[in-house]
Amino acid sequence: MHAHNGISRNNLLVVTVLNFSITAAEMIGGMISGSLSLISDALHNLSDGVAILISYLALKISQRDNNERLTFGYKRVEILSALFNSVVLLAISISLFREAYIKIKDPQPIDGLLMIIVALIGLLANFISVLILRGDSQRSLNIRGAYVHLLSDTLSSVGVVIGGILIYFYKIYFIDPILTFLIGAYIIKECLEIVGETVEILMQATPRSIDINRIKEEIESLEEVKNVHHVHIWRLDDNDIHFEGHINLKENLTVDDTIPVYRKIEDILKKYNITHSTLQMEYECCEGVGLITK
Repeated sequence: MHAHNGISRNNLLVVTVLNFSITAAEMIGGMISGSLSLISDALHNLSDGVAILISYLALKISQRDNNERLTFGYKRVEILSALFNSVVLLAISISLFREAYIKIKDPQPIDGLLMIIVALIGLLANFISVLILRGDSQRSLNIRGAYVHLLSDTLSSVGVVIGGILIYFYKIYFIDPILTFLIGAYIIKECLEIVGETVEILMQATPRSIDINRIKEEIESLEEVKNVHHVHIWRLDDNDIHFEGHINLKENLTVDDTIPVYRKIEDILKKYNITHSTLQMEYECCEGVGLITK
């Protein structure tokens, strides 16, 4: 059994161009206005542009054909991309915390009007980018990593606009580093979730949505099956779930007679979104072993 998904590479290119444009505008605006939160937003956008470019390259590489050396193909390149992007964004957020702390201790005058204008431009561009990648983010962990970058920057831009208004009308300069702390905390939360999921995939953990004991019960409920053991369930990437296991039969069936059993088991596995299965049929073999243990 095999599954495929369609992710638009053109969407990633459009979003990459938008983010590099926002980065230039916000970096210049941040330096002129003296706003750390605007500069932090620009750095986020720069990291977004790089992250999305990496996501684009990973997506392109992942679609290469399998070969004799890489029999599973290049699909896990996207998982490595998601992990890399999240770790980089975590590092950036932590560094911005340090700068925000310094700003809280020694607030500096900020041009609130310029801060508002530039942040609104960034907000519009980020919002468009989020809409472009929203659908694809549900189908790819790699794209989801880039999407989180963009979503965090959209929220960041909202915060910067609000901060600019408070600074322009009320001269509340300490709001700038406080916004940086809040934005950074949200980004760290989202990134840790992606890091956790990518690590589970790389460790070949059973997907959290799958109850391995329930699958065992359903397979062993078939009249031809005595037990199932040596089971492994893992994700190749965020869409392809693989299953392998030994099926101990009640009778010594011929190869032709096992075909209906194969089909029944594959029908069971399809209910759990398992896209590829490898089944080893046995008779009076591997006695005394468990579901997982060898």
